[in-house]
Amino acid sequence: MTRLVRKRKSENLVSEGNVVPSPAKKAKSSKSITHSFEAIRASRYKTINEIPIVNSKPLDLFVWGSGSMCELGLGPNAKTKEVKRPRLNPFLKKDDIGIVDFAVGGMHVLALDKSNNLWSWGTNDSGVLGRDTSKSKEVLKDINDNDDEDDEDGDLNEAESTPGKVEGLPKDDKIIKLAASDNLSVVLLESGNVWAWGTFRNNEGILGFSKDIKIQKIPTRINELEHIVSIIAGKDHILALDIKGVVYAWGNGQQFQLGRKILERSTMTSLEPRSFGLKNVTFIGSGEFHSFAITKTGKVLSWGLNQYGQCGIDMNIDDGAVVTKPTEIKALTNKNIVFITGGEHHSIAISKDGEVYTFGRYDMKEIGIEKEKLPIDDCIIDDHNNVRSLPIPTKLITLPPIKTVSCGSHHTLAVTKDGFVYSWGFADTYALGLGELPDDIAKPTRIDNTATRDHQIELVGGGGQFSVSAGFKLDEEKIEERLDAIETFEEEQEKK
Repeated sequence: MTRLVRKRKSENLVSEGNVVPSPAKKAKSSKSITHSFEAIRASRYKTINEIPIVNSKPLDLFVWGSGSMCELGLGPNAKTKEVKRPRLNPFLKKDDIGIVDFAVGGMHVLALDKSNNLWSWGTNDSGVLGRDTSKSKEVLKDINDNDDEDDEDGDLNEAESTPGKVEGLPKDDKIIKLAASDNLSVVLLESGNVWAWGTFRNNEGILGFSKDIKIQKIPTRINELEHIVSIIAGKDHILALDIKGVVYAWGNGQQFQLGRKILERSTMTSLEPRSFGLKNVTFIGSGEFHSFAITKTGKVLSWGLNQYGQCGIDMNIDDGAVVTKPTEIKALTNKNIVFITGGEHHSIAISKDGEVYTFGRYDMKEIGIEKEKLPIDDCIIDDHNNVRSLPIPTKLITLPPIKTVSCGSHHTLAVTKDGFVYSWGFADTYALGLGELPDDIAKPTRIDNTATRDHQIELVGGGGQFSVSAGFKLDEEKIEERLDAIETFEEEQEKK
């Protein structure tokens, strides 16, 4: 198995977005935007979505995986670059900082604390940390230092590898939702306004933050958006949902993940949030290059890259195949789906009752079904007679009821209603939290280690080659009670 490693970009990136504009150069006001024909028409729709309430319970934060790009936030020591099982982040303890929510990007993390402070860590090449890390330099390995003889790179950048507060966000507007792509950070405020920083990339390199700014180094308001209730990030695109059920999208649209065709001559228009005819939506989700929506009537829609069937649309599945517009996933009709998300080439959906449906790429075991248990008639077989993908959403019967899931690029994390975490997929980067593994993991496997064993996990997130979770410590009686229940479930599964 080839190890998946993201290389730090070496190009010299110039930012035009690190200076607050003067009043004379401010972007077009939201007032002028709201008087467009499109906005006037949308204003006639009924309100169907409410502003979400952010979790207020402080949680302990755990990290694991490969952190050569500072993704783990454990400080600059070279020994923190590889963490094979969940480890408590010592900088963000529940009793001190009290993290209540987080978002995981490809190589960085945003974390919100109980006092409405936003923390960030990870690689800052694209300005995604929302703070100045230029004064901190990476420490090279001392040639006489034998403690880290297996590490050729030395210590990490101190400012990037240590959680720090994002600078420049409004102090009088509460953060209620976070999203992180590979190169962009986004927050939704209680007012319904959206702020963002970083940049977008496409197949050719840096696309930009807007038509005028390559890299936005400090948070700035996205003036085109108002009354937003949800935001979600793909690899290099963002979706936003408003109170009327209208979906907006912006960023890289080369794989049709924006729900509209982006012409080469007008590529920069993709950097402006726009609706694309999708309404009556109550939930939005995203994979890296594909997108999802759930309508008020329960229909599950998808669009974007589909070469492994990750859109759940069983048609034209080949390299470069795309679903050009929101299309209903028929296999999920009447399944009461309430949540759906994806990685690079696979997707996971959850029903109201906690049932899990999986589809997409198979060769790195992303979908969580063992080969002998695959519905082979629904699978795509390659020229070497190997299973390439499963494009039909298929119920994953080896899990107890699930309350949330997160997909990394090629791995998946699922949290049970009792707060246990199961993982499966690509194993080489330790992002599964299961220790050193000889092969990728096809069957969902419970993460069980001393750091998290007595915690009820509430949140989980998968990045490019690392993972994050957060939860609270239980009392001894509850620990034993839920452990007995999950072990009974797993024993019954083994008998089947």
